[in-house]
Amino acid sequence: MTQPALETRPLDRRLVMEFVRVTEAAALAAHRWIGRGNERQADQAAVEAMRSALDRLPIAGRVVIGEGERDEAPMLYIGEECGAGGDAIDLALDPLEGTTLTAKMAPNALTVIAAAWRGHLLHAPDVYMNKIAVGPGLPEGVVALDRSPSENVRSLAEAKDVPVEEITVCILDRPRHEAIIGELRELGARIVLIPDGDIAGVIATTDPATRIDMYLGIGGAPEGVLAAAALNCIGGQFEGRLLFRNDEEKARAHKLGITDLDRLYRLHDLASGDTIFAATGVTDGTMLKGVKRTARGYRTQSVVMRASSGTIRWIVTEHVGERS
Repeated sequence: MTQPALETRPLDRRLVMEFVRVTEAAALAAHRWIGRGNERQADQAAVEAMRSALDRLPIAGRVVIGEGERDEAPMLYIGEECGAGGDAIDLALDPLEGTTLTAKMAPNALTVIAAAWRGHLLHAPDVYMNKIAVGPGLPEGVVALDRSPSENVRSLAEAKDVPVEEITVCILDRPRHEAIIGELRELGARIVLIPDGDIAGVIATTDPATRIDMYLGIGGAPEGVLAAAALNCIGGQFEGRLLFRNDEEKARAHKLGITDLDRLYRLHDLASGDTIFAATGVTDGTMLKGVKRTARGYRTQSVVMRASSGTIRWIVTEHVGERS
């Protein structure tokens, strides 16, 4: 059976700000649970607010990265349709990237959404993914997942014309990364360990102000797709490979049409064509400020990117009249 041709037109530019409103709504709902130690309530509040905001958008949306399978999540599950009707759009979303961060009042909690035409975002199962990412302006293939961490740092240092001691690598602080951390410290590279939030970790490689040169390690596959969507808008390189712990996870991948379980995914295998990426800070982080109370209501900071226009907009919004 012949597959329908993928859409190549730019997305409606009016959707750029509409998706910002979606992430703002989720952030405002989640912030009420900052520091209260209740991850479930924080996530539920963000999910409900994001779902309500999506239903007002003029799209025929379909969730391809969401809160899990239909039987695992009451809303924003994989395959769920949302929106008020319009262009057929695939959505990758994380209503609260950093539920633990929010519950503990720790930095870098975000609300995130990415949108593209149908078929332009990978339907990734909720499994682990081994990832490596760098920012824009570097030779193609400067890093590769199948090379050792030391080889990648040396290659990146050569491309940037700096000693390896000047390369900073962002890694999730997990026991599974002990060998990588040990190897890179022996090499002399700098390491930034983050407790959660690997979407922000990948995006940080694109901003010289963060001083992060590379993201490396194992995190969630859905977060890999969201991070790739951002890099598709602003440039960079990304490679990932799905990791499966058991036959149930392999079956989950097969259900989504993934047959090559060892495939190496590059950036445009995960996100391609015109893409919109939006995020709003919940707690203060390296990329975005969190929700702040003001005399008139609340203030949010968001970022929104669009691939076809090559634009990055940093948006501060005053929500007058909003109350806890």
